[in-house]
Amino acid sequence: MHILVLAGETSGDTHAAALLAELQFLTPNLHISGLGGPKLHALSPDVEDWSHDAAVVGLWDVLRRYGWFRKKFHEVIARIDCTKPDAVLFVDYPGFNLRLAKALQSRRPGIRLLYYISPQVWAWNRARIPCMARRLDRMFCIFPFEKELYEKSGLDTVFVGHPMAEKITPAGSEDRMPDLLALLPGSREREVRKIFPVMLEAAKLILAQKPNAAFVSAASSEKLQILMRSMATNSGINCHVGLRNAREVMLTASAGLVASGTATLEAALCGLPHALVYKVAPLTYIAGRLVIRVPHLGMSNLLAGREITKEFIQGDTTPPALAAEALRLLNDTAARESMSADFAAIRENLRSPAAISPARAVLAALQP
Repeated sequence: MHILVLAGETSGDTHAAALLAELQFLTPNLHISGLGGPKLHALSPDVEDWSHDAAVVGLWDVLRRYGWFRKKFHEVIARIDCTKPDAVLFVDYPGFNLRLAKALQSRRPGIRLLYYISPQVWAWNRARIPCMARRLDRMFCIFPFEKELYEKSGLDTVFVGHPMAEKITPAGSEDRMPDLLALLPGSREREVRKIFPVMLEAAKLILAQKPNAAFVSAASSEKLQILMRSMATNSGINCHVGLRNAREVMLTASAGLVASGTATLEAALCGLPHALVYKVAPLTYIAGRLVIRVPHLGMSNLLAGREITKEFIQGDTTPPALAAEALRLLNDTAARESMSADFAAIRENLRSPAAISPARAVLAALQP
């Protein structure tokens, strides 16, 4: 059996690698190719690691690299035409993957088109769901409300549970270091350059009121680790910046400031009381405001139907605002415990009721 996988971000690479590793165990003769990140490449050398170049943030980054993406797009189509895999497994990354699914619609005899970690079109363009139903054979969603939404358009959908909800054991207050604040500005350089300086300025304000406060962060690569350590040193803040240790930080700190994205949900599943921080290029923000149709940016808030974690978005992302919320969380035990209890409820809702793993769900979809 041959599966061609397409993942364009760090989280997608991680979750797809876990799924396909289990699928290899269930199907020993499985061949895996495609585009992904370091974990998928380690699983199969026929998966190209394009993650550094594919990890773009916002409209401007996409436009700036349009020629490169177009070239990769046609390379993938040519590879599929040549190798004729049994299935194409799209993993999140909708800007590239949904266009590719459309292009493959007329040239896919015998090839199953599967999607894992459904794109959040329900937030920005629900009109695309009927189109997805026509192009995809099966959707594997990780949020419970998505199943009904997709099935209304006739798309065969399976809720497989969120992979992090099954793997993360949250830490309690007794396991956390008092007065330790996590500063997590994201996994991409552009995010770090925009958000980390604001977090470091907030740290200065926190120290003025709470001299015993300590700071810890995590970098997704050695390059970012060097950059972030330099930024912290230049700001005069003593912040330990580890390498690929975000989850460890989330399980150790008492509270956190976390960049919007997968990391905020991971922080919630780790039980870390935190605030969400979102700051992007002005063009990206304006474009997003025009299309986003959900009341909250953070997934925890969306799942709860109310604001559990405060959201500091664009102009609201200022050092005084971040410092005030961080101090509230560090100083208010009841606030932290209430937030952690809300996170525990979210974690239970994200587990698959059928206890079926994503790998077994994919294997079932590939049966004749």
